[in-house]
Amino acid sequence: MARWQSCNILHTAPDANRLWQFDARSGALNRESGSAPGQPMPSGLTEKSWTSLWQKKLNVAWLPPENVFLRVIELPRSSFGETLSMVELQLEKLSPIPVTQIVWTLQLLPQAPAENTQTVIVVIVARGVVEEFLGKLETQGYLADQLEVPMLDQFAATTAAEDGAWIYPALLNGQNAALVAWWFGGALRSLSFIVLPANGDRAKSLKEQLAQLVWAGELEGWLTAQPKWHLVAEGAIAGEWEAFLRDGLGEPVEAVKPMPLPELAAHTARRATTADASNPALLPAEFSARYHQQFVDRLWLRGLMATGVLYAIGVVIYFCATGVLGYQTRKVEQQVASISGSYTNTLQLKARCEVLQERQDLKYAALDCWKLVSDNLPAGISLQRFSFGDGHKLALGGTVTPDQITPITDFYDTLRKAQLNSQPMFVASGGEPLNYRQNGNQVTWNFSLELRRAEEAKR
Repeated sequence: MARWQSCNILHTAPDANRLWQFDARSGALNRESGSAPGQPMPSGLTEKSWTSLWQKKLNVAWLPPENVFLRVIELPRSSFGETLSMVELQLEKLSPIPVTQIVWTLQLLPQAPAENTQTVIVVIVARGVVEEFLGKLETQGYLADQLEVPMLDQFAATTAAEDGAWIYPALLNGQNAALVAWWFGGALRSLSFIVLPANGDRAKSLKEQLAQLVWAGELEGWLTAQPKWHLVAEGAIAGEWEAFLRDGLGEPVEAVKPMPLPELAAHTARRATTADASNPALLPAEFSARYHQQFVDRLWLRGLMATGVLYAIGVVIYFCATGVLGYQTRKVEQQVASISGSYTNTLQLKARCEVLQERQDLKYAALDCWKLVSDNLPAGISLQRFSFGDGHKLALGGTVTPDQITPITDFYDTLRKAQLNSQPMFVASGGEPLNYRQNGNQVTWNFSLELRRAEEAKR
């Protein structure tokens, strides 16, 4: 039962189709729907989708009673597999149609524990009839997973409390008919259909058919007493058949209320969801395989369609985002174009200002160097070269007498350590050190210093 999430039961009739959906676990009726013959079924109830992969749905259809053959046999009590094998051995004798042209299944009736035999109802249907019925359901959008016979649940619900004949009226191809279940010795002995003619003396025809069935039961040995008659019907059809039986038999008939269709459908749903997997199915295997393949293909197609829709949505979002960004880009470009002239002019003015500022700085740097040299140059020392190159290098050179080498060395150290605005004016390790060369009575000297501002400009 945990295998199925819900179970749909479809009842097709000449006047209308009825569909019930039951919860497979609790057996509660979830929804009931009706439609005209030939009209599509509600897709939300019967169609399987992605959710059916984890919430499994079982679609069951009731076969019309006029297309079903029911046979009752008694077999020794055994396991279900052995019972199935014994039925298969007798199938050619039980079936009115060649075995190669039928589909069949069986239903075990409950027996007392002390009994050594078991009663089996064999359900036989012509394969061509099943295929035609499934074709009609397909045109209505209903793909059945299982075919069932509602009379089996009606038998289980009205199990005879006493021996006798239980008559279940029905319409077979528009004719009044009835299924007669013969219960004797606490067991179901036989199932037989009787059909009333459209014209003529129906009571007489009914009496003759029932007499033949009684005679057949006596010959088989299970009918050992006069049967009691029970009519399982209600409403107008119950009154009509009760009149036929009283006129034809001249005996009292006990009327029994049948199980309502929704309740009968609930019994079928419970039986279908708990059925033994080894029990032969009335639904041909090729139909089951085809329906499963259609379900898989439908999931693939829907998955591809969903992927395509998501891709299309993604493309639309991409193009919308691209359009918005393009619009923003064009707006920025327009703003840039509108201010590009003033921006270029600003850059030019800034460059000119920097050049002028550089010139001014160099001019003052040269004056500062000249003032520093003039203030610290020792007396008697000849300054022959004063060079301020590249705006950052001060080069000095001249001649002294040999006894003036010490003053010139002090002069070099003084310049190298000189400060301007409390900051070193020259780089301590920059420039060329003091160099002097003696030539007779004269000493030629030279050195260079690098302005600190030049080192900061490099950084």
